Amino acid sequence: MTPWEIRGRELVNCTCTYGCNCQFNGLPDKGHCHAVAGIQIDTGRHGEIKLDGLRIAAIFKWPGPIHEGNGEALAFVDENADQQQREALLKIMTGQDTDPFATMFAVYASTVSKMNPPVFTKIDLELDVDGRRGRIFVRDYIETKGEPIRNKVTGAESRAQIVLPNGFEYAVADIGSASSKTTGPVRVEMKDTYGQFARLHLNGHGVVR
Repeated sequence: MTPWEIRGRELVNCTCTYGCNCQFNGLPDKGHCHAVAGIQIDTGRHGEIKLDGLRIAAIFKWPGPIHEGNGEALAFVDENADQQQREALLKIMTGQDTDPFATMFAVYASTVSKMNPPVFTKIDLELDVDGRRGRIFVRDYIETKGEPIRNKVTGAESRAQIVLPNGFEYAVADIGSASSKTTGPVRVEMKDTYGQFARLHLNGHGVVR
């Protein structure tokens, strides 16, 4: 198993309301789970292959709760990655070189029955974790915008966090509101639903703490 490690930031938008039942071992409130994710790798490596500064993204579509499987996915890899980096990123994203169920990549890969061919393209990402603001844009595929949750009466920004001491994706996530629309083979659409902003530190054994 080739050792790997990444540090970075992510924006995830899914169909659940703010908080996302899945974070608390609950069932998705819409009965299904659709999601869009974008990750900025600030520093990273897969063996001797450096991954600094690269970006990845994905669209997921499960017909029911994630653990019931039958999901469909489409992965995006930064066009700036060379062939070795592309192969390394796809291995990480599909749960290879990783302990069983140790990361979200491994967990989600185990529930996907239809993996579309990966797309190597430009991925525009804006990620401000503390400010709960971000954008994922992949031309012809993804348009996602994240922003803070706002008080329904005053309109003031509201800040909330989820802390998962034993989570497989992050230790702490700031929660915001996000909206997405995708085109292409995996189509999903969400409006003002769960937005997750988190700093990531992962390796083949899980979240580095």
